[in-house]
Amino acid sequence: MVKTFWLDRDRERYHELALASRPAFADSLGDIAPVAFAAAAWTLATPPALDPGYVRWHRRVLTAECARNPFDGGLTAAVELVSALPAELTASRAWWRDRGWRGWPELFGQFVRPTDRDLSRNPHLRATLLVEAPLPLDDLPAAPDLDATDDDIAASAERAVTVLVRDLTDLVGPLLQQLDTSRAAT
Repeated sequence: MVKTFWLDRDRERYHELALASRPAFADSLGDIAPVAFAAAAWTLATPPALDPGYVRWHRRVLTAECARNPFDGGLTAAVELVSALPAELTASRAWWRDRGWRGWPELFGQFVRPTDRDLSRNPHLRATLLVEAPLPLDDLPAAPDLDATDDDIAASAERAVTVLVRDLTDLVGPLLQQLDTSRAAT
């Protein structure tokens, strides 16, 4: 299985941020559902709130968000992945018209957005996939009570992020495995 999402070894940075960010959890404390609390914990664990993030991810993952679904109150993930061009564009290059099209630039093995300089010289066509899916709530910790200590909030936030890392890996890992396998075959 492809290493998809994982936690940084320096959990102290996240713990300190969670301790200092009680207002980020204010609306979710005492909630009977763990969704808003888990979403806030995830937001604090990922860039731009924490950069580099407490949650790290595969080089094909551009963004990974977890938010409350307004329809049913569940937890929805939105993960943007770097992808190869669709087969319809690779079957023939007639559409290129010798313009020097470029795909995703890579820097030290990471996919990066082209610089302004790159864009001034060549057209770029960068394919992405957007994965949007519900996540299970079963193992998420309950939102702490209104009178919870900062340490309790930080510990629950770490637990929520750990569960979300596992669930997102289960969801996105097979896709990344296929994308990486397809790339290696070309």
